[in-house]
Amino acid sequence: MKISREWLQDFFTEPLPDAAALAEALTLHAFEIESVEPYRPRRSIGGEDMVLDVKVTPNRGHDALSHRGIAKELSAILDIPLKKNPLREAAELIPTTDGVSVSIEDPKLCKRYIAGYIKGVKVAASPEWLRKSLEAIGQKSINNVVDATNLVMFNTGQPLHAFDAGQLVAKNGMYAIGVRLAKKGERMLALDDKEYKLSDTNLVIADDNAGVAIGIAGVKGGKPAGITEATKDIIIESANFDGVSVRKTSQALKLRTDASQRFEQAISPELAGVGMQQAVNFVTSIAGGEVLGFADAYPEPQTPRSVAVSLEKINTVLGTSFSAKEVASVFERLGLPFTENKQTFTVSIPSERLDLVIPEDLIEEVGRIIGYGKIPAAELPALAQVPEVNQNFYWSERVREDLMSDGYSEVCMSVFAGEGERAVANKIGGEKPYLRTSLISGLEDALSRNALNKDLLGIPEARLFEIGTVCKGGKEKIMVGVAGEKGGVSEKTLADMAPNVPLGTKYESLPVSQAERYQPFSKYPFIVRDISLWVPSGTTAERVLNLIRSHAGELLVRSEKFDEYKNEKTGKTSFAFRLVFQSFDRTLTDEDANERMESIYVAVKKEGWEVR
Repeated sequence: MKISREWLQDFFTEPLPDAAALAEALTLHAFEIESVEPYRPRRSIGGEDMVLDVKVTPNRGHDALSHRGIAKELSAILDIPLKKNPLREAAELIPTTDGVSVSIEDPKLCKRYIAGYIKGVKVAASPEWLRKSLEAIGQKSINNVVDATNLVMFNTGQPLHAFDAGQLVAKNGMYAIGVRLAKKGERMLALDDKEYKLSDTNLVIADDNAGVAIGIAGVKGGKPAGITEATKDIIIESANFDGVSVRKTSQALKLRTDASQRFEQAISPELAGVGMQQAVNFVTSIAGGEVLGFADAYPEPQTPRSVAVSLEKINTVLGTSFSAKEVASVFERLGLPFTENKQTFTVSIPSERLDLVIPEDLIEEVGRIIGYGKIPAAELPALAQVPEVNQNFYWSERVREDLMSDGYSEVCMSVFAGEGERAVANKIGGEKPYLRTSLISGLEDALSRNALNKDLLGIPEARLFEIGTVCKGGKEKIMVGVAGEKGGVSEKTLADMAPNVPLGTKYESLPVSQAERYQPFSKYPFIVRDISLWVPSGTTAERVLNLIRSHAGELLVRSEKFDEYKNEKTGKTSFAFRLVFQSFDRTLTDEDANERMESIYVAVKKEGWEVR
């Protein structure tokens, strides 16, 4: 996620360190940083900003995919207090409204849905500060209403969406929002101007009065109810959708969005209230309008949780001697309320920290905030018994080393095939929907491709092997296949190829092949030329080859003798050499090769040698 340093500063009174220091702090205590890049506004709307690309780990997606989440991390790591924490500010969703109703078909798929009804907004371009904030993190400005909902998502982590109420059907002056599974074959035109065919496993937001879908829950809104400059009244959605349901829908429709990314990680339903409060505040401040009220469907409110951990357990697991004061400081900096009794900490878990479930989770928090560098290194305890050797792995390594020592090169081909016994449920493509029953077809293809490059590699024959699984006869087997231009292609089971030696209790050290040198390959095609010539008795092949190399130019990448014949009658010797030409910056033509061969012909004729 892209994080603006300027945006982060808004959470603090004390000046933050520069972006490089922030990146280092996060890397050492929380998340990796992909990059730190400057953002220079295209318009005169303030100075340069620095943007951090933070790689938030999946276990923290529920609370850290937001500027607030990263600000909270930095507050704990750097021990700088937050000026404000939106998640600790009470969301006052009042008054309720009769202008819109909300119904949830399955509370397991939608834990909470809030609809905020605002009349009389003026949709227009966003103010410059809002446009800059979004553009700094790679988002395109749409209009003030849509931008306000996006700002809240990137600020708090709660996705939101705004519907044009004027495009919905009202009955008796009331709009009806329904959260339900799509009807089989139901279609919806989305905001990306694509029509999606939905299945009865896709959760949708519906205009219940009209009986049509107006949004794909947690993924994308519908085009007909989208916000335009003609919009006057809006209904803002702030909801909590099941992460598994959203992920399956997103994958099935091949439609992944910033909103779906956050729902997939699972977020707290309590966050919906905070997001809604911020959204209506932003919208009314920049687009005007009157908040008529909220409809909040929250069938099963999130239950408060607490986790206890003793100081003794913390130090035992980490191998440290931290004091109770140091541990208490960590919990305070992280905003984790606690009580302490006889050096046991009972922590009241904030609603957004879904990852804190067991004592070890709290121990991890203590270790990373204090710093892993302050945890002493310790050797792992000795194993109580010698671990059992995996026979398949053991024999695969033995066979691999034997084949490589015989000059074979290993290939890894696709496990999918055009025909077979077992079809793949979630196939990658339509051409190969089965699991392979043999290695031979793949090896034949690999052999034909690699044989074309043997001249470039300077090998007399392409020889390949593969160790892989096949599905045959209802069973999965490990097979070993070998392929050579002279020996053809064949395969055997791993057991048949393995040496007939009893498996020991210890894994023996296998020799490692040593490469004498490394030379990069060119991506451009090569050209092969052969030259044969008669030379007087006593002339060595090395002398002839050195002369050829000195006149072939820089495009000669390989040269070697492949034939020798001595004429007993004349005393002359015939040498045949194979020359390979290639460029690292372009595709060679026949003229390029012919020009260099002509230079070679002139040189050998000066020596009195006869080109055959």
